[in-house]
Amino acid sequence: MPGRALPDATEGEYLGLRFESKVAVVLGGNSGIGLAAAKAFALEGARVIITGRDPDTLRSAAREIGHGAVAHRSDISNLGDIESLFAQVRADHGRIDVLFVNAGVGAFLPIEAVTEADWDRVQNTNLKGVFFSVQKALPLMSKGAAIVLTGSIGALKGIPTGSVYSASKAGLRALGRSFAAELVERGIRVNVVSPGPTETPIINRTGGLPPEAIPALREQMIANTPMKRMGTPEEVAETVLFLASDAASFVTGIDFLVDGGAASF
Repeated sequence: MPGRALPDATEGEYLGLRFESKVAVVLGGNSGIGLAAAKAFALEGARVIITGRDPDTLRSAAREIGHGAVAHRSDISNLGDIESLFAQVRADHGRIDVLFVNAGVGAFLPIEAVTEADWDRVQNTNLKGVFFSVQKALPLMSKGAAIVLTGSIGALKGIPTGSVYSASKAGLRALGRSFAAELVERGIRVNVVSPGPTETPIINRTGGLPPEAIPALREQMIANTPMKRMGTPEEVAETVLFLASDAASFVTGIDFLVDGGAASF
């Protein structure tokens, strides 16, 4: 069975207070894994800031999260947007305790079909955007802060038509390891969470994947997963919160797979 369901944010009930009064910024927090994590952070006492590119989904997500969550429209692939976001966070909160970099895009494109625009779209979001988001957030982070990056088992497995996406996630995994090594003496932990097949909206807006191909892709993903099902955003969010919490105080530089065994056997 999937992991425990999170209570509705409107109930005002906390799962715990691991993040009481902490400031949690969730990039790509308006849907899927990011939204599930943002809701969980808020339920555990955090002051939550989410970002995304779509104003409508951002407004809806902020209402769903509740607990005073604030939404900022920001495109992770745009350096100006990144700088504006963290300038606003500085003005409003003065610090960041948890940075969850979840924003990303997918792509399933045969090698011959990849254009320079395709390559740049994916790398600018999944790799360049991650690097500069961490860079611009660091002045607001201090000892005890935590960074979690959303990777993918695509960085570990050969996936037909997945070269552009997998390259970006392999690069992100390398960033996570290098960030962790560079920031460990500053007391800032950095970890990667790598989901396997997960029921999120990204599957419906993946480059190179027509809508009619989605059902067959889902079935193939399920067939290739030892647990024979898709994961849920909440299951990944549970891991994100663990890695961001003091319960993981001796954990840094890891790639935590949440994939039903897909990358392991």
